[in-house]
Amino acid sequence: MKRILVAEDNDSNYILMTYILKRDYEFVRAANGQEAVDLADGGNIDLVLMDVKMPMMDGLEATRIIKERHPQLPVIALTANAFDSDRQLALDAGCDDFLAKPISSAKCLETIAKYI
Repeated sequence: MKRILVAEDNDSNYILMTYILKRDYEFVRAANGQEAVDLADGGNIDLVLMDVKMPMMDGLEATRIIKERHPQLPVIALTANAFDSDRQLALDAGCDDFLAKPISSAKCLETIAKYI
């Protein structure tokens, strides 16, 4: 089973993601950007769902580091900021795709399936 790293500091958003993913994927949580980098470095991750706004290190900086170290690892940005400029910032940081919150389960699974 494919393993997804869910980088999300908000408990309710994380619970929603587990509900969406639980039938098709294994998952592990990072509560901040630094944890996301550490877990990605640990290996055995097939895709990252990256919240953009997190404590300690934001999702954009974490993405830059992850993509520098693991360029083949797909990273999908998750953010409540759905403006085109926010999407461009995520893509510029190295994200492969972008999902706006609130997340649609069908759209989330469809986007993940494009990468794994």
